[in-house]
Amino acid sequence: MYDNDDLTVLSAEIELDPLDQVDAEESVKPDPDAMLALLESPGNQQRMLAARAFCELEDQRAIPHLIRLLNDPCPLIRVSAAYGLGRNPSSTAVEPLIKQLQHDWNGYVRKGIVWALGNCRDRRSLEPLVDALKTDVSAVRLWAASALAQMAHVSYEAMVKAVPCLIEGLRRDPVAAVRSNCAWSIGQICRELPSNIIYATAIDALIEAFAEDEEMGVREDARSAMLKVGDPRGLQVIEEIEQDGLLL
Repeated sequence: MYDNDDLTVLSAEIELDPLDQVDAEESVKPDPDAMLALLESPGNQQRMLAARAFCELEDQRAIPHLIRLLNDPCPLIRVSAAYGLGRNPSSTAVEPLIKQLQHDWNGYVRKGIVWALGNCRDRRSLEPLVDALKTDVSAVRLWAASALAQMAHVSYEAMVKAVPCLIEGLRRDPVAAVRSNCAWSIGQICRELPSNIIYATAIDALIEAFAEDEEMGVREDARSAMLKVGDPRGLQVIEEIEQDGLLL
């Protein structure tokens, strides 16, 4: 669906992904009123800096401006607006984020959008995130897998619909990091599911990954997910496999 090379288009312009700065602590935060004004600046640099500021600031007044900037011609501004909406989630941003995800050519922007859609914790985000995990480039699939864990905070129906896609990603995705994120998200969702067939199938997938995945990192993440869920069957399998020394 997308060319993996689209993630390199901005490499000469982006020194640090704004998503990597979301949780960074700054000694002096930007002034919200000043940043709000700059969101309307005619200069690209000013709009980009203002949008990035709202990756750190939480201010509902910025939401309509950030939504508008999702359509900015400059991809640096679009990606910053997406991350800003992830920090300031709103139900009003869900449809614009979905629309932009469906047609934005830039992988960095789509990566930020799937993160924001996860943070919105909205049922409408489910299908776009599932589609991203199935069809997008690896960096976007990585974040879509993590974002689907947020369905645990949406509804039982959303969790049930997210689990099959995550299991498929855990079993089939060619990128180990994506499989690891699928394992983590399955674990997060299983902690909220009742003990039923969906739950049992998800645990089966974690057990399978722990026992059979070719990458040690994926096996470790599947193990960690089962330990956090505390499923007796999963714990027993972990104990048996480790006692037998099968994971060498």
